[in-house]
Parts: sequence; structure tokens; C-alpha cells
Amino acid sequence: MSAKYYFVCKKCGQKINGFKEWYAAGQKCPSCGNNFVDTKYNSDPQKLKNLIFTKDRVESLWHYFDFLPLDNKENIVSAGEGVSPTDRWEFLEEFAKKQYGLDIKVFAMRHNYNQATRTFKDIAGTLAASVLKECGITNYAVASTGNTANAFSHYLAKAGINLYVFMPKDAVADNIASVSSYGQKAVVVDGDYAQAKKVAGEFCAANNIIMTIGNIDPLRVESKKTWVYEWLRIVGQLPDVYIQALSGGTGPIAVEKAYDELRPIGIADKSPRYISAQPSLCDPMTQAWEKAKANNFPDGWQNDYPKIQNPKTIVQTLATGVPGTYPIIADLTKKSGGEIITVNEDNLVDYARLITFKTLEKIGPASAVCVGGFFKALKNNLIKNGETVMLNLGEGVERAPFFLQKMAYNDKPVKTASEIEMFSREKIEYKLWRKIIENLA
Repeated sequence: MSAKYYFVCKKCGQKINGFKEWYAAGQKCPSCGNNFVDTKYNSDPQKLKNLIFTKDRVESLWHYFDFLPLDNKENIVSAGEGVSPTDRWEFLEEFAKKQYGLDIKVFAMRHNYNQATRTFKDIAGTLAASVLKECGITNYAVASTGNTANAFSHYLAKAGINLYVFMPKDAVADNIASVSSYGQKAVVVDGDYAQAKKVAGEFCAANNIIMTIGNIDPLRVESKKTWVYEWLRIVGQLPDVYIQALSGGTGPIAVEKAYDELRPIGIADKSPRYISAQPSLCDPMTQAWEKAKANNFPDGWQNDYPKIQNPKTIVQTLATGVPGTYPIIADLTKKSGGEIITVNEDNLVDYARLITFKTLEKIGPASAVCVGGFFKALKNNLIKNGETVMLNLGEGVERAPFFLQKMAYNDKPVKTASEIEMFSREKIEYKLWRKIIENLA
């Protein structure tokens, strides 16, 4: 039993005393069977303020140990993750001013410097490995399209825990190979992500193996809430608008959890507007959201969403065609006054090229969806004058080498020096911005 934290069922209010009791109950409320819980801490809430506004060096998300669901520090499995750069992107501010007459601030949180797998899944990986180690669990399973697979493979290998990773057959080959390279079990399922989850569930039930419950798993929510603490620590303010690429939706859930913890200590008075962006070839949440809006949000609208089988999106990390968390994300979005939008996949390379040109940071396709979401939000008047916007970029390009190849500008090979044309960076930048404007037309 934990003296530090406990779970409260979001449906019936039943108290569950820590992960050991949670796992013993099959990751469900023992009273009503609900699997969505809120994590509560016995620490003084004011201590959170001291941790956020510290002058000490912060080396990982474990700086916030008192507000993470782990009892003993000796069980921490870490690679120095969670302290992600959060940069002000003034070039996007200038674009918003020039094209739309808006005075805004734009910040981007980048996770490509996380030391394990260069994605924002690393912070969930460190918490998962640490909790499983503390609970004495030796076998675990996840279903993943790529990034979670790699992060959990890395951290659970570091903890000496066997991991079964179930991936759809069209997952990026590099991701499948990466899982195996850590000495973990990569199971490629003949089907899409939904089928991979189904097979994983059947395997775990037959072999008495614990499997992550996905986007509402306390391991994921509690780790990712630390993003908000880091915004405050680094930037000194909270955003009015939060934008990310959307697959299953842990991000908005986790951000909202952080705001719930900040309100009692007088730091946050309202949630940000959640603007979530999906790729055009896998956008079931956008489709459901637009249908609900068109029908003035009728009774039961949260449970009315399409199921896209075998989505053909090039952004495999966002290939969640059956969005089981849509009811939660939809409610959060509506209450915050936000939106769920679609970004054309044909334009992702243009967004990635621009970001790399202006920042020298190479972003992956899911991050490009987030950037595309920002531009579309501007076009659709979803960002107001004077507001602060936070872009949460999920990954660098390391996880998607095929995407980096698409970003190349190279022309045809030359045989002689006389065939080489002179170039200028000014002309390249002009063409990049012109392409962005054309995409918004």
C-alpha cells in the first residue's frame, strides 16, 4: 500500500491504494469496472510550486518525484529525460502579424533531445519502467505504432523487464528493428493498430501478462503532465492555446491533469484551448467532431465516431483509426472552446522544411502535423490577438528516416561544374514561405 499517492475512480469515486492494488484489480475499479482514474498525492500542494520555480538545476522529470506515482527513489529507471527545450519561435509570430494582423507569442516544446529515443514517449517509458520495477513485474505488453514501442523497449530493457510489443504490419521497419535490438519481443500483427491491440489483449489474457491500458493509463498521464510544470519553469507563463498532433490523445488529458493540480495553489485559473490536429488519411476524431458541431452536439454525440480500418496515413505514429478515447478528448475540447482539425498530409514536408530552415531542428512527420495545425488554426481564426500558443512537437526525424529523405532539395546529378546553378538562402526562404501561403489558400 502506498502512503504517498492513491487513485480515485472517475466514475464512482472508489479509492484504489496505489499501483499494486491497481494491477491486482486488473487495472479496473473494483467497484464499477471503470479503468479511468485520477491520481491523488498526499504531498503538500504548495511544494509543487517550489519545485516548479526552483533555481536548482533540473536534470529529468524526476525532479517532480513528490508528484509522481512512485514510492521509492531507488526504483527510478532514468536516462535523463523530460527536460525538453521550450523555444520561442518569433518567425511564426512575425508570420501571424504579417498575414493575420495578430500580436501573439509562440513557443515550441521539442522532445528530440530526450536521451533514450528522441520522442516525448520517453517520459512515459521512465515512469513505466520504474513503477513496474517497484511492483516486481517481470513481463509487460504494449500495442504501439512506433514511438511508445521504442521508448518502452528501451526503459524496460534497462530495468530488466521482458516486454512484448504488438505492432501493425505497416509499422515503420526501423521501429520494429529497434524494438528487437533492445532484446525485447516485437510481434508484427497482420492488420492495423486496432487489430494489434486486439491480438495483444488476447495474448495477455491467455498468459496472465499485464498490458498497458493505453492513453488513459496513469503511467502515461502522470508522466506527461510534467510538460506543464516545465513550461512554467522555463517560460514563466501558461499558454492560452495548446496545439499537438493527435493520435490517441494522452497529451490533452495529461495537460488538463496538470492544470487540475495547479489550480489549488493559485497558478492556473483556466485550461488552455485544446487544438488537436490529425493527418488527413487518419482523422476519425476530426470527422466525429465536425459531425457533432454540424448537429449542434446532440445527446450522446461523444460516442458517435467513425472507425477507420487499416488507415493509409504516412504518419504511422498517428495511425489510430479506432479512437476509443474520443469521448474524453471531445469533452475536453468542447469545454475549453477548442477544435479538432485535419492537416493535409501532402503539405507535411513543406512544414518540416520550413522549421528546419528557421531553427536547424529536423522534425518528424507527427511534429509537422502539429505545425500544420498551427497554420490552419491561424487561417480559421482559432487564435486570438494577444494570446500565447504552445506547440508540443512529438518527435525529431530520427524515428522516420523516410521522411527526412522527402525533405531533401537535391536536384538531378551533374556531370560538370558548369551545370551547377548558384543559389541563395534568401530565395529558398522566400519559396518556403510562399509554399506555406499556397497551402493555406
